[in-house]
Parts: sequence; C-alpha cells; structure tokens
Amino acid sequence: MDSELLILICEAIAAYFLVLFAHSLRGRLGLAHFYALIGSLTAVMVWTTDAGVRVELPGVSLMVGSTVFYTALLLGVFVVYVFDGPRATRIAISTIIGVSIMVPVVTMILHWQIKLAGPAQPSYFPPQSLRIYSASIFAAFADLIFLAMAWEFLGKPQFKVKLWLRALLTLLGVMWLDVVLFATGAFVGTPDYVEIMTGTFVSRLCISLFAFPFLYFYISWQNKRYGMEIEHRPVLAILKEVSEVRLELSLAQQEIERRKALEKENESLISSLKTALLEVKTLRGILPTCAYCKDIRDEDGQWHQLEIYIQRHSEAKFSHGICQSCAKTHFPDLSERM
Repeated sequence: MDSELLILICEAIAAYFLVLFAHSLRGRLGLAHFYALIGSLTAVMVWTTDAGVRVELPGVSLMVGSTVFYTALLLGVFVVYVFDGPRATRIAISTIIGVSIMVPVVTMILHWQIKLAGPAQPSYFPPQSLRIYSASIFAAFADLIFLAMAWEFLGKPQFKVKLWLRALLTLLGVMWLDVVLFATGAFVGTPDYVEIMTGTFVSRLCISLFAFPFLYFYISWQNKRYGMEIEHRPVLAILKEVSEVRLELSLAQQEIERRKALEKENESLISSLKTALLEVKTLRGILPTCAYCKDIRDEDGQWHQLEIYIQRHSEAKFSHGICQSCAKTHFPDLSERM
C-alpha cells in the first residue's frame, strides 16, 4: 500500500507540474500545445477511470483518474481562466468535453470490432457504462463552468477574500460539486450511493489540500513574473463574451481618450508656437551700421535710425530714458541731486 501511495503521489506531482509548465510556455509557444496536452490527459483519465484503477487507504479510496488526471485538468483550466480569459477557457473546456465524448465512442467501436473478430480475442478496453459516461461528461462540464463562476464570485471587491483563500475555496468547491453531480448521476438509487458519496467527499478534500499549493504558487509566480493584475470579470463571463466585449470597449474608449488628449496637446503646442511666432521676429544676418551716427542701411540702400529700423523688423517697442553716465555728462546738476 505504501508503494502504491508513493507512486500515486509521484504521478500526481508529475501531471500537475506538466500541465502548469505547459501553460507557462504560452508566451513563447502559444496555447496550442497546452490544448493538445489536456486533450491527451482527458483520454487517459477516462480510460483509467473506466478501468477502475485506484489506491485503497484506510477509509478512503483514491481513484487514479480523478486524483491525478482530472485534478491536473482542473488546474489547467483554472490557470487558463485566470491568466488568459474566458475565450481561451472555452476552448480548453471544449477540448476536454470533446475528448470525453469521443473516448466512449471509440471504445464502443473497438468492442464491436473485437466481438466481430471472435470470442477468443482478448479485450484490452474496459467496458463502458452509458450512465457513468453521461454523468461524468455532464459533471465535468458543470465543474469547469462552476470553477470560473466561483472564482469571480469570491473575487468581488466587497468580499476582500485573500488570493490563497480564493484559490482554495474555488478548487474545493469544484471538487465537491463534482462529487455531488457525478455520484448522483452515476450511482443514485444503488445501495452504495451514500457510502460512495461520503468516501468521495473525504478523498476530494485530501486531493484539494494536496493540489492547492501547486495552484497557488503557480498563480503567485506568474502574477509576479508578468506584473499583471488579476482581472475581475463578471460572474457569468465564462458563459458569455461579456468580459471580452467590455474589455474591448474599455480599450477602445481609452484609446479614444488618449488620442483626444494628444490632439488637445498638439493644438495647445501649435497655438503656443503661433503665439511665439507672432511675438518674436528675429533679426538675422549682417546689419550695415554707420560708424558715426549708428543708423542702419536696409536692403534697398536706405538709411534708418536704429530705433525705427528695429521697430519695423520686430515687435519690439522703444521707450526713452537717460542712463546714469549720460545724465552726469548732460545734466550734472540734476544727476547730483538724484
């Protein structure tokens, strides 16, 4: 039992790490490889669950399909929703549900083919149960939708829920919802229904506590690495494209406001330049000046008094006074009294 539990733990760590690592490469490779990975994990999850592969512990039965692969898928959808938005999440959910539907169809065809080949042919594929398959697919779809809704609900500003508690409650809520939906759909009316429900609740609690650190540290790491603020979306954003429309409108409005501010700034700058141009006229070039009277010769050869020439060629105006040196020379008595 100890070796089986150790193998299960190693498998879970490897699956969680693989999914989160694949998602961390989205900046360089996009999300195509991530969708391919979760599709493959979905197929493996369905087959291992149908085969009944499990690890028995005192009072708890851990299914490999749900403990390892389904939880890894939940983590994958979780981080895609948090960092990539509802549109990418809908693609991930469609991949999981689509593969979940295809696996029983392929299994049924293979069983039919084996039956046609003869009774002596070995069966490598577990038998399928339409009720269990239907309950599993419905529960998986509801779980993934509920995940996004619970995350947004707990993230409302008025609740002020810490990030770690928000992640834990969302993950645990999804796990327990899956227990209710799947167990009810697959086993209600059977003698073992209550026992299955109780045991699965305990096992999902253990799985949630085990998987939560992987989820929380990854969200914190990505948030710090890219410096992004986790967006608060409408609770039903996963079902509708409300968040994308709102975001696009917000970005468009911001761009319009930015361009208006830029245009206003340009207009202000142009107005300032025009004002400066009107206020300032620069005298350039060589000014021929009389060495004795200081008159200035213009381009037509005419001589003008210094003040008159400057007033004609600039916006400057002259007012007259007497400097101290001239006052002493021309008005010595007045200068002494001053």
